[in-house]
Amino acid sequence: MSPGVKTRLKLLPMLLLLAVAVLPARAQPASTGVLDWKANTTLASYLTQQLHAQYAGRAAELTRAAQSAAGAAAYHDSVRARCRRVLGPLPARTPLQAQVVGQLARPGFRIEKIIYESTPHHHVTANLYVPDGPGRWPTVLFPCGHENEAKATVSYQQTAMLFATHGFAVLVPDPVSQGERLQLTDAAGKPLARGGTTEHTLLNAQAALVGCSLPAAELWDNIRGLDYLATRPDVDTARFGCLGNSGGATQTAYLLASEPRLKVAALCSYVAAGERNLELTGPADGCVMLPNAGRLGLDIADWPIAFAPKPLLLLAGRYDFVDYTSIETAHAEIGCVYQALGQPQWHDLFTVDDGHGISKPKREAAVAFFLRWLKGEVPAGPITEGLLPISTARELQCTATGQVNTRFADEVNLAAFYQAEAQRLATSRPTLNAHNLSKRIVGVVEDRAMRDLFDGKNNKTLPHFEAELRDTLRRGGLLFRKLIVLRDQFPPLPVLRLDAPTARKTGRVLICFSDAGKAALADSTAWLRSQLKHYDVVLLADLRGQGETADPAAALDPKYYNREYRPALVSLHLGQPLLYQRVADAMQLARYASDTTPGNRFIDLYASGTSAELVALHVAACTPRVARVRVRSLPPSWLEMLAQPTVHDVYSNAVPGVLLHYDVPELVHMLGVRIRRM
Repeated sequence: MSPGVKTRLKLLPMLLLLAVAVLPARAQPASTGVLDWKANTTLASYLTQQLHAQYAGRAAELTRAAQSAAGAAAYHDSVRARCRRVLGPLPARTPLQAQVVGQLARPGFRIEKIIYESTPHHHVTANLYVPDGPGRWPTVLFPCGHENEAKATVSYQQTAMLFATHGFAVLVPDPVSQGERLQLTDAAGKPLARGGTTEHTLLNAQAALVGCSLPAAELWDNIRGLDYLATRPDVDTARFGCLGNSGGATQTAYLLASEPRLKVAALCSYVAAGERNLELTGPADGCVMLPNAGRLGLDIADWPIAFAPKPLLLLAGRYDFVDYTSIETAHAEIGCVYQALGQPQWHDLFTVDDGHGISKPKREAAVAFFLRWLKGEVPAGPITEGLLPISTARELQCTATGQVNTRFADEVNLAAFYQAEAQRLATSRPTLNAHNLSKRIVGVVEDRAMRDLFDGKNNKTLPHFEAELRDTLRRGGLLFRKLIVLRDQFPPLPVLRLDAPTARKTGRVLICFSDAGKAALADSTAWLRSQLKHYDVVLLADLRGQGETADPAAALDPKYYNREYRPALVSLHLGQPLLYQRVADAMQLARYASDTTPGNRFIDLYASGTSAELVALHVAACTPRVARVRVRSLPPSWLEMLAQPTVHDVYSNAVPGVLLHYDVPELVHMLGVRIRRM
């Protein structure tokens, strides 16, 4: 800390008193707000700046790489490694137990109804379109987008039939949470969530806690689909391709970075959580959002680059809600890698003046591209889609009940799998104690700056700060000083400070924070007066994203079941879990209390609300200067959150991989008598 900052901190208590003495005698504003700007944009602005900082060097790195074939190959290899890392671990291969449970005859092809197990007792339902006649067919894996009917979606049937009538076998699996594969249902098979994208989002939060990801589960279902195709004598395993639309394109992108058997691919209405998309529209569904993707510098074009220089087609609608400029940018970035690798003609962009989805002209363009690159055929004229027989969802159904959860008594859905994994981890990880807690947290977090906050050198690594007095507020006979605590590389922290009479000193400070914000605490003036009998100073603070810096409700989609989905998911994308960011805020407040309160010997924390209570437990465990933690109730464990897969606001407190290292009850046990329930 610079000498000037130290001097200002020592003088701060005196300056506060002098400032109050010289304030003009006027009516004070009733608001407890401290920040004198549109405060609810503060955290979003901070996270956007962090996002741009993480991606700052990517364009230059890609430009350098594209100067030579060796550079492009090295970039390609780096991308593949990062893609695999961010997806997380994949299961071991186990018997598929595949069954053909029925078929439908159609003019020129048949539709087989397939069920296989991607992992034991976890069933995948799929339709396989097979051309009539003998042969070893080139085969296309066609992951579905987010339509609830999945494989029965009309445009997906039309796509598969158009391919089948041109000599391709096509496998169309139901993704988890769609079609016959709802994961969160009651005993009768009725959904417990409000749709497939909500299920994907909830399940991805659960997966993160045990060090997995929902995208990895989808990826594995598709890899095992290729494994199944490889068992069939009518499939040519040397000619595998993959085509996906929307969420199915995202699944396809994950395959491009992971599956060497694919020879050709196409991405339609491609959605991925790239830098521009996150800035324009915020985070998308859970199956698109991968923790640490931003920290590793992965952008929308990198997943297809991992496929270079194999033949790749992008299909786009100029008026899609998916940002078309991002698609053009991705096309250019992918193209420069193909150019450097000597195959520029193997990559193309086909654009139609329409919107989202795999429309007729896009389907026709995809078939022409696959004919060229999987069959070596150049059509004499344009591919033209005629009338094709649409089947009902019931006709295409693979299970008798319509849902794997009700068809198979031993079905292991993903929620149950993640719960079982959490139980296993609880019995296998070493005991948590004061000596290894910092190492455990460092083991969880991959962002270097955040790791430094928890490496046991808190006094050295916490950013320097200054506190600015902005105003005062009188309420219920109490004088609140409005402060902004400014920290290097941190968003500003709004604080209300109450000082006890100067004649009496207890050597104690109380720091309070609440999920409802400091305004709710400031309303309890009788309670605050009672606290000032026991403490020299009481601080009421809004941790980032709470109180006056809470994300505006208009920025939140209710389907995500999280009141702060945008900041929570962007934080995970950056590799900086929102919970740990708030722990850093509270640790900074503890440091402020120590440095600016003469004679301070003890700090107590008061927390209300699950997020605030989790913050308090972590700060007390990491900061010896905290004497006691007072909470309204003990927060639920992450294991308990897993047991309630439809509970709201999990992302606010989600830390990827945390259950590999510790759980909340271990923090509570470690703190022992330092915790008091109010």
